Amino acid sequence: MAGRAEIQLIMRPGVDPASAPNKPLLPPRDYARLHEQGLLIERNVAVRLRDGVHVLIDLYRPEGERGEADLPVLLSWSPYGKHARSNQVFWPASGVDPAWLSPLTPFEGPDPVAWGALGYAVAVVDPRGAWLSEGDFHHNGQIEGEDCCDVIAWLADQAWSNGKVGMTGVSYLAAIQYLAASRRPPALAAINPWEGFSDWYREFAGHGGIPETGFCPRASDSIQYSLNRTENTWANVQAHPLHDAYWRSKEVDLEAIETPAFVVASWSDQGLHTRGTLEAYKRMSSQQKWLEVHGQKKWAHYYLPESQEKRVVFFDHFLRGKKTSLGAWPKVRLEVREAAGRSTVRPENEWPLARTQFVPLWLNASGTLGRNPVVEPDSIRYDALEGRAIFDHRFNSDRELTGHASLKLWVEAEGADDMDLFVALQKLDAKGEPVGFVFYAFFENGPVALGWLRASHRALDPKRSRPEQPVHPHDREELLQAGEPVPVEIEIWPSSTLFRAGETLRVVVQGSDVYKEGLPRLPFARHEATRNRGVHIIHAGGRFDSHLLAPLVQPGGAA
Repeated sequence: MAGRAEIQLIMRPGVDPASAPNKPLLPPRDYARLHEQGLLIERNVAVRLRDGVHVLIDLYRPEGERGEADLPVLLSWSPYGKHARSNQVFWPASGVDPAWLSPLTPFEGPDPVAWGALGYAVAVVDPRGAWLSEGDFHHNGQIEGEDCCDVIAWLADQAWSNGKVGMTGVSYLAAIQYLAASRRPPALAAINPWEGFSDWYREFAGHGGIPETGFCPRASDSIQYSLNRTENTWANVQAHPLHDAYWRSKEVDLEAIETPAFVVASWSDQGLHTRGTLEAYKRMSSQQKWLEVHGQKKWAHYYLPESQEKRVVFFDHFLRGKKTSLGAWPKVRLEVREAAGRSTVRPENEWPLARTQFVPLWLNASGTLGRNPVVEPDSIRYDALEGRAIFDHRFNSDRELTGHASLKLWVEAEGADDMDLFVALQKLDAKGEPVGFVFYAFFENGPVALGWLRASHRALDPKRSRPEQPVHPHDREELLQAGEPVPVEIEIWPSSTLFRAGETLRVVVQGSDVYKEGLPRLPFARHEATRNRGVHIIHAGGRFDSHLLAPLVQPGGAA
């Protein structure tokens, strides 16, 4: 990991925290003690960090004697404001039922009322430099990781605590868990990351080396509320287009994580959390870890009563030493999708699935994908800005695609020295009609899976790459030469989809986002700073071994 002296962060003055739009009224900074919904609530408890900076936390404990001793603690950590309330900010399209959570629930975090009734304490933190906490805000990285460990130690040391702390939450509240757990704080007894990216460059700032211009600047705006300075994430992203010391400072040593973990990922967060959550599960060294991968809307799935019951089983085991049904859990639960709202769930022993067969489907310039290599070379052309290439494979029997996939293309640009490639795997029903899947936290018209690559970033990392999952270092650019086709290998993010006999797998390749339409103010990946112009050419057949490497699994196969 790069040292702090190597990185010159772009910082900015904080914006008045009381001026934040779409938030509840910011409470005063004064300490307050009150009783509400069976809880003793302490607002704005000042916790001293290792360098003397104080951060503010809200503490929720059961009222009376139940809240005075032997309490396990759940920690909720994010920069979105501890005064933000999930029941006030979730959009109707998210599928979250307001009856599932109390008005005290922090955004994307655990409900203090539900957990207090079970004998837990909940701590909700405004990190260093966020809102009314002291100091300058650093967006993830070493400083925030150390700060989180300081707060974990403080919580474990309180007279009412049993010395064990757990972490749970969605998105940012998941990503901080990787950062804290990799430092192995003694009191951190269990983590529950629920969909959070783990690779800042490849999953947040851009995809395949193509800058992300939708969610990334919006996320940067959401962390500007401070009495001091905050990291200007969007400016830093623009200042570091290649993977350099800045991005290395955000890396997490996932292999160092040994904390028991209940990891939840989804196939539906293509472009944000799908890849990173699954990579975290694969790489963490925890001897006790479980994985659930669903295809639902992420916030609705987190707050679903059945999901809450699973969290109680998990944390009761590790934070309270209670005998629960955890021992009967399969190591992996996978949801295999057929369409939005239609799927099956089955147990597995591992991820990725050991029995996966990676089968090449060869591109033909006529627009098909076939099981046999194409003998004669040919090419397909499309306008770099408005055109696309489509390749279809119709299944003769039921087939399940579950796992990583990759797309190798031989490409050439006419009228440009670079090209941005956007790939979607889609499903068509037996009548040739598109089949939609849950996409992000709001939509039901999404893809099977997505992939991206800027051709100048086509170099591979030979140590980390595998045929089904190419990894690009993104540390240099190799521009295209006129008239010279080059091979590129595009990572397709993991997915799980059942295709019935007569249904079609479609591969779409184009020069812009395949899915462009988001709802106002909702997170949605966009890539508007492309390098495309002229004509894109895809070569296939003969020496041009363009193909999709598809992860085929026997449908309904037992673990």
